[in-house]
Formats: sequence, C-alpha cells, structure tokens
Amino acid sequence: MRKTMLRKIRIVLALVFFVGVTFLFLDFTGTVHAWLGWMAKIQFVPAVLALNFGAVAVLVLLTLVFGRIYCSVICPLGVMQDVIAWLGKKSRKNRYSYSPAKSWLRYTVLAVFIVAMIAGIGSLVALLEPYSIFGRIASNLLAPVYGWINNLFALIAERADSYAFYETEVWLRSLPTFIVAAVMLVLIFVLAWRNGRTWCNTVCPVGTFLSFLARFSWLKPVIDTEKCISCRKCERNCKASCIDISSHSIDYSRCVACMDCIGSCPKDAVSYRHLKMAGKHAASSASGSGDLKSDGVDASRRSFLSASLMTAAAVTVGAQEKKVDGGLAKIEDKAIPDRNTPVVPPGAVGLRHFLQHCTGCQLCVSVCPNEVLRPATDLIRMMQPEMSYERGYCRPECTKCSEVCPAGAILPIDRAEKSSIQIGHAVWVKKNCIPFRDGHACGNCARHCPTGAITMVPLKGGHQYRGGRGETEGERTVMVPAVNTERCIGCGACESLCPARPFTAIYVEGNEVHRTV
Repeated sequence: MRKTMLRKIRIVLALVFFVGVTFLFLDFTGTVHAWLGWMAKIQFVPAVLALNFGAVAVLVLLTLVFGRIYCSVICPLGVMQDVIAWLGKKSRKNRYSYSPAKSWLRYTVLAVFIVAMIAGIGSLVALLEPYSIFGRIASNLLAPVYGWINNLFALIAERADSYAFYETEVWLRSLPTFIVAAVMLVLIFVLAWRNGRTWCNTVCPVGTFLSFLARFSWLKPVIDTEKCISCRKCERNCKASCIDISSHSIDYSRCVACMDCIGSCPKDAVSYRHLKMAGKHAASSASGSGDLKSDGVDASRRSFLSASLMTAAAVTVGAQEKKVDGGLAKIEDKAIPDRNTPVVPPGAVGLRHFLQHCTGCQLCVSVCPNEVLRPATDLIRMMQPEMSYERGYCRPECTKCSEVCPAGAILPIDRAEKSSIQIGHAVWVKKNCIPFRDGHACGNCARHCPTGAITMVPLKGGHQYRGGRGETEGERTVMVPAVNTERCIGCGACESLCPARPFTAIYVEGNEVHRTV
C-alpha cells in the first residue's frame, strides 16, 4: 500500500496540472486565468525569461529535493507523454529496456537553445521549449474541437431559449503554426508510445538542464541489492530507460521520479528515499551516465554543486461574412497588408524585447477576445504572435494578453497605460481610398478612431464628386483622412473598419520601440 501511495499522489497532482494548463488554452471566456493563471507562470523557461526568481527558486529546490518532479508533475508536455505511454502500455506491458544516455545530443540541443534565447531567434526557442510545444498543440488542435463542442451546446441552448452557452467562431489563425503543432504531436506521440520519455531525455532542453540538479537530489529511487531478484520488472517499466538491473544502477539524470519502478517491484527492492553515504543496500549512479558502485556511494558525488540558471535572454468585424443589399451580397475578405515593421501588443516594450522573451506558447492568442493576435509566419519570428486587424481591432479597454503572458514578453499594463502606448501609427494609402477611387464619401476611419487621431480634410487638387443617395445634389469636395501620428496609438480600428476591399486604404505600421503619447 505504501509503495503505491507515492505513485498515486504523483498521478493526481500531474492530472491537476495537466487539466489546469490545458484549460488555460481552451477557455475563451477569460474566467479560468483568474484562478489557474499561476500554472503557466511557474513553467520553467517562462519563469526564467520573466525573471520570476521566486518560481525559479522553487523549481530548483523541488528538483534538489525530489528529483525531476517538475517533468512528471508540472510540465504539461511531460504529463502528456506519460498519458500516451500509459495508453501504449495497454497494448504491451513490460516493454521498456535500459539504454545509455545520448549525452552529446542532449548537451548540443541545450547549447543551441541557450544561444537561440540570447540571440532572440524566437522560432527556434518556440520549437524546443516544452511548455510552448504543448501550448501550440492545445490552442491549434484541441481548442477548435472544444469550440465546436461549445457551439453545439450553444445551438441546443438556443433552441431551448437558454443563454447558458454562446457561440464562438472557430478559425485557423496560422496554417504554418497549425502544421508545426500537428507534426510535433505526431512525433511526440510516436516516441512516447514506443519508448516513453525519449523526447524528455534526448531533446528537451529543460529536461537536460534539470538533469544537472537531479543527480544530487536528496530523495531518489534506490535499489536494495539484497532484496532484488533481478526480475527486471523495474527496468521494463521504466519509461525513462534509466534503470540497468544488470549492474543495479539508476541514471538519476534521466529519472523523472514517476515511481513506476517502485510500484512494479514484487519484492519491495526499490524505495524512494535519501541515499545513505555507505551501505550495500543502496546502489546508484550519481554521475548520470548509468555507472554505479554497488559497494557504496562516493561521498564526493553527494556534495551539492552550484548550478547556474539559464541566461535570460473586439468584436470581430474585419473579415466576417458581412452582408449588404438585404443580405444578398457578400463583402470581399480583406487582405493582410505588407508591413515593414510588425505590430506587437501593448506592454511588449518593443520588437527586440518581444523577440527575446516570447516563447510562442500561443496563450495570448487563445485569450484575445478581439481576434487580433495571430502567429507570425516569417522564419525568425515564426509562431510568435503579431497583431493583424482583419477580424477586429485592439480595443483600448482590453488588457487580456498582458494579464496572461507567463514569459514577460508582454508586461502587465492597466487600461490607462494601454490608451497611452503607441505600438504603431496609421498610414493612408491614397489609391485604395473609396472617396478618391470611387467618388463616394466615407470617413469610417475618422468616425471610429478612439483617440481622435484621424480627421477628414479636403483632398488637395480640387477633386470633387457628385452627391449620392441621401445627400444634397451638387458638387462636393472629396474628403480624405489625415492622420495625426502624435495621437495615433496603432489600435487598428481604422484598418479594421475600412470598407475598402481587398486592400484597405489605411493600415497600421508598427513601431520597433513603443512610446508613450
């Protein structure tokens, strides 16, 4: 009973974290983050990038005491691999075997990851960071299914005259990011189904970093050589492939403290405890390479080593199916303008800060109620969010993205601060403007600008148009928008609400460094 209790506790805690983090990406109402947002902020790499020293210290301490418990309880990608491995175990039990650590690959990936963080190569960081990998899987593959189920309930509730559910739009935010998420899911699924924790112990940079600390953890699985009958059940149930029963050794750098070995041993020869300095009952591998001295443990290998932490490096309006002429004609969808500088959210400080801190987890994309944020598609920033206004604009009263960002890429701001942060400025394109192109009055951009940065002025050159329906007949001066860049904050209301199709007559050009207006 006692030997299975630890495993049950670990499984319960892992499921709590897994379900909680998953719902952070599925919830479109914004209510879950108020209760469970801390689960995203204690993920290792986001905590390091956000300089959340308290969370990092707790995770380091947990590893020094319990081993790589972070990988088996807190990390959602690690728990997902355990779920997949458990399903694979149903088809074939006792299927694992010991394999030596591929140290060269682990350390190479870790080195590349740290360099990418320092250099601000966001796409490479996003491709390797475990929390972000899971976030993209959840937001791109699970969230649409969740949305469709919600819409089904909303349809049923509507028929019953109930407002318990409301319909939400399900749409593809980025095809490249969707493909990356799908490929990563298939890859990790195959690896976990066949070999358990292969991804964690050969590719994952967080797992490799924590392995330095796990070697010296206070508590760890220990094999009692007097009780062991070499049945190999612990080895064949170790999804980390770190138990070599032929030498009674455990590679603690790869052990994720899942407790499966303890529960599978028929003779209670494996226990989770502090490794004594001497004793024929305790055999371990403190070096992390799988080598173990069965006659005792070298005292020098039990000493604490100082480990350095990693370097920190609206309501949808745009492209919806709007109808005119009594619903008989559909307005053409907008095209995304070609911006010289991408627009990043208020609170991001600037493009460089955002590149160096964002891990591309898509959490801000998932919670954006105005559908303004979507993953970038260029090579360096791929999977990192950027702002685009085809479906809505960044409303001054909304600060959702700054509230949920766990990595410090979008710093917390309040509504007053957001209204004064200039993330970009509007640019007028004369040839696309309806008054100039078609000879009809418009002014939509000026009417909806929340800061009053756009005013309608007479077009230079004396162009005129004939008054149309609802206007007094006669010659009228063509009025076109003029942008006061000192007042414009780049919210995108003008771009989103511009009726010109497919290319808008006014769009937002991003600022490399945000400023206060």
